Amino acid sequence: MKKILFTGARSGIASAVIDQLISKKFFIYVTVHNDKQLEMVYKKYENFDNVECFKLDITNAKDREKLEHLDIDIFVNNAAIGYGGSMSEIPISKIRKNFETNVFSYLEVEQLILKTMMKKNKGRIINIASLAGIIPLSFLGSYCATKASIIKMTECLRKELKLLDSKVEVCLVEPGLYYTGFNQVMLENKYEWMDVDSYFNYLLDSIRTRETFFFRLMEKKELKSIVKKILKAICSKHPDFIYRAPFSQVLLAKGYQLWKS
Repeated sequence: MKKILFTGARSGIASAVIDQLISKKFFIYVTVHNDKQLEMVYKKYENFDNVECFKLDITNAKDREKLEHLDIDIFVNNAAIGYGGSMSEIPISKIRKNFETNVFSYLEVEQLILKTMMKKNKGRIINIASLAGIIPLSFLGSYCATKASIIKMTECLRKELKLLDSKVEVCLVEPGLYYTGFNQVMLENKYEWMDVDSYFNYLLDSIRTRETFFFRLMEKKELKSIVKKILKAICSKHPDFIYRAPFSQVLLAKGYQLWKS
């Protein structure tokens, strides 16, 4: 029975993937950010013998110590937060928090898991990035920058492991816009400070209207397309390096890359 660890698994895409895996031959570690979320996942998975839930705030060194003695076969690196705001004025403290979770602590956890995988010379790392790391979204620059960092870090890791002829596999998943509630939190939290003092003060109503329209238009309500891709990254004997969905947004990202070049 392969052991698989998910970070940021309270809800959304990760939770939908776990729901599909739970009846298969995996032992699943479901980790969440805080005790309140832990109560929720305990209740959800209490009747499953192949699931273990625990709190893992990836920015907390003591929490990360819980991983040191786990023998993980597949690691789905999914934990993330997002802060909105213009790059011209977003508080640097928020950008630091965004990078601390999405990049620095994200990589620290990955390195911990990799230690055991490198010793065994087998395992699979699945890093969850975003198409937002390819297509810049106004007023979400901090989040986009962290996802772009994940993409480049994962590309470099894969190349480096190839130099060692390592059998540790690396996959990159780049979801587009799906409705999980995460985007709405990120879109709204900028108004906590922009409502008080912002270069864009007189444009706030139009910005909110435009964003609401755009995300309602673009967000996919069904998670099936990205869940299917992540399941392939987990279950395939010979996985691809990059998995992206939904198809329409992947085409937009490719078009943007061609236009930019």
